[in-house]
Formats: sequence, structure tokens, C-alpha cells
Amino acid sequence: MAAAHPHHEGNPRDDMFEYAPAPESRSVVEIAPSYGLFIDGAFDAGKDTFKTVNPATEEVLTEVALAGPEDVDRAVAAARRASGPWSALPGSERAKYLFRIARIIQERSRELAVLESLDNGKPIRESRDVDLPLVAAHFFYYAGWADKLAYAGFGPEPRPLGVAAQVIPWNFPLLMLAWKIAPALATGNTVVLKPAETTPLSALFFADVCRQAELPAGVVNIVTGAGDTGRHLVEHPGVHKVAFTGSTEVGREIAGSVAGTAKRLTLELGGKAANIVFDDAPVDQAVEGIVNGIFFNQGHVCCAGSRLLIQESVYDEVLEALKRRMTTLRVGDPLDKNTDIGAINSAAQLARIRELSDVGAQEGAQRWSPPCELPDHGFWFAPTLFTGVTQAHRIAREEIFGPVLSVLTFRTPAEAVEKANNTPYGLSAGIWTEKGSRILAVADKLRAGVVWANTFNKFDPTSPFGGYKESGYGREGGRHGLEAYLA
Repeated sequence: MAAAHPHHEGNPRDDMFEYAPAPESRSVVEIAPSYGLFIDGAFDAGKDTFKTVNPATEEVLTEVALAGPEDVDRAVAAARRASGPWSALPGSERAKYLFRIARIIQERSRELAVLESLDNGKPIRESRDVDLPLVAAHFFYYAGWADKLAYAGFGPEPRPLGVAAQVIPWNFPLLMLAWKIAPALATGNTVVLKPAETTPLSALFFADVCRQAELPAGVVNIVTGAGDTGRHLVEHPGVHKVAFTGSTEVGREIAGSVAGTAKRLTLELGGKAANIVFDDAPVDQAVEGIVNGIFFNQGHVCCAGSRLLIQESVYDEVLEALKRRMTTLRVGDPLDKNTDIGAINSAAQLARIRELSDVGAQEGAQRWSPPCELPDHGFWFAPTLFTGVTQAHRIAREEIFGPVLSVLTFRTPAEAVEKANNTPYGLSAGIWTEKGSRILAVADKLRAGVVWANTFNKFDPTSPFGGYKESGYGREGGRHGLEAYLA
């Protein structure tokens, strides 16, 4: 394991505070040699397969079925057959299945957390303490809504849409599954879900959770594959609703394919969030929020605080404290409980992060990373920040989706708002100040779906999430998340 944890000569604390390895055992989860498609309550092998790898080591974890058009047809047909009986169940009965799924996820959370870190590369501390508790919480929360839909504010007799086609990304594989499936089932819809090509395993394990919960066959179907599989699914004439989380480019394609049809669509796309630090902000608290905002999950977060706006009068103080904090971040084995930053999810994503970082340097921004020894195998990128960034720089405009922070400055609240809103995206933002009045005044002017105040990257199933502009439309989570699945 390597760590971004340099030794400062003459500091007696260095050796005293070195961490011993604290690896989580991968033996708690059993990965089969191959996995099929989950259709109509059973697994069956597809004709073709692809491999999924551990991004920290590049070792092949298993082979997974590649769903073709005929497999998607079968999955949609199964979901349509199950739709009538499932939607006819009283909400209280559907709730029982959702409660059961939530409890099983809690019981198997250690197993699922290890699996998620193996397949995705995120630190076990995050998958164990953030992802899995939120996954269970979403199923518990929407189980509570299942028998109260008439009181949700969407009419006295809200009806399900039918079959929901759901395509999820690789950055939070199991959490994004929960965001999609829990409200769909609570409202009486059936589901065909396609996980990301690089992270299919937790979705396939979730299929086993559905069987363990004795969910009726066909209510949840999981088809694995790449872009073509997702395209077949969202363009299928038998689906009534499309939900997509992923890149803005693919979101545009999906919006085009759905246009002119009767399908309902929600899109949760990219972001380039501004994290705004005012001169009266508590610096140490703000630095923790900045680090959490951009280095959580290796920066593979659509709402990451990837643009840091610091008021000029405190720029030097905040930057010095931030650099000092970054030297303590530990980069390495995702299964080590001491690790702060794990592996980049894929070779393709690593190439994009490197490309845009090189462009930042070429355009004149100053690049800085703490001394950091990266592992020899796997996909790794050191936590990085750029100073001297202008709004014209590509690193300030394009989503890098990695542990790379662009630092800009401002003088007045009006300038901060103008710079924060100067982006095609509008997913999230952060404000750091001791003044409640300033929080409210600035938040009101920010064109972002979620605005955090004196914190960042906090999620709750009761709170809606979604964006403006090129960050998509529709909301997931909370009471608002029901609307997307009701006629």
C-alpha cells in the first residue's frame, strides 16, 4: 500500500503516527467464476460475456453475461407480465417486500461493502460507512411511502407508469440502484435495470437479495452489458419510463431517443460544482469540507465540489491549510480501513483525468500534489489541485470526474455568485460562512439543485436531489422522487 503521507525531517511525530495496515478481509464475499442475466426471477447465461476487473490490481474478478437485444426483449417482457399483479398489490404489501430487502441489505452489508470496493475501487471506509447505510435507508424510506401515495400530493389515486428502464453509473453502483429501484417498486412499477459495464457485481448480488426477499418474479430484472445494452433498453417500445444517471453526452442521446414517444424521462447528469469559501468561514471546517467535496470517492462524484472559490482576503490561509491537509491523505489499497483515496475506476477514466490535468498545466494553471507514492499496478491518480485558474480554463469548465480541484478567487458575494453560476451545469454548490443571512442570500441566487451550507456531500433519502441546465431534470429522493414514477 502507498500513502500520500510524506515524512518531514526533524518532526518526531512522523514515525510515531505511522499507520499499520488494517485490511478488510475479502474472504467475507464469495465471487462466482461467472454471472448470468437476472430475468423473471432467475439467472440465465447470455451468449456473450465480458470481464470485470479490480481497478486497484487489474485482476479479473469474474465474467459477466453481455445482454443483447433478445435478452433485453425477454427482460422487458418479464417486467410487463409482472406489472399487473405487482401494481394490484395493496401498498402495505409492497412495503413488506421493500422492508425485507432493506433488512437483508443491512444483514449482508459487510459482504456488499467489500464487493463494492473490489469492483469499484472506492475505500472500504466509504462503502461501509456511507454507501451501504444509505442504500438500506432508501429502501426503508420508500417502504414507508408505499401505502401513503394518495397523500403524497400527486392526486388522490396516483397510478404507476408500468415498466421502468433504469441505467446507472459506475461511481456509486449500489447506491444508484437503490435511488432508482426503491421509489419505482414503492409506486407499483416493475424494473429492468442495467448497471455500468465496469461495476456490475453489486447489482447482481442485489438480484440475489431480491430472491432472498421472495420478491415476485419479473418485478426486478437486471441486464448487464455496455452502451449498446443500455441503448436497446431505453429505446425499447415496451418500457414506459426511463431513468438515467451518467454523463451529459449520453443523457442528450437518451433525451433524443425518447423525444416523440410517450415515455417519461428523468436525467441526472454531470456537474461542476462551486464550493464558495467566504472570509468569515471557519477555515479548518471548510478545509475538511473542501477535501470531502472533491476527494470523496476519488472525485468520481457528479456533485463534487470541483471548483473552489476562495475570497481573496483569506486565499493564502485557506490554501496553506488545504495543502497541509492534503499531505495527510492516504492513497492506496481500497480494502485498507486507513485509506482515504482508492483506485480510479477504469483505465479509460484514468486517461481522461490525465488528459484534462495535462491540459490545465498547458493552459498555464499551476499544478500541485502532495508527495505521493502510487502502487505499481492498478489505476491511480494522486490528489491534485490547480491554482492560477481562470474561468476560461477547460479544467474550470469541463467535468474531470477525478481527484482534481480547480482553485479560483473572488472579492465580493456578487462576484462569487456570478462565477459559481458561470457553468453549463447546475447540480450542486457549497457555501462556507458564519453568517446565516449570507447563506440564505447566496443560496437563493445559485442555480444549483442542491446547495450545502458549511458541509458538503451530505445525502439523505428524505431529501430530493437533481439539477438544472445540463445537469439534467427531475428529482430523486424524498417525496419528490415519487413523482417520476406516477401517472
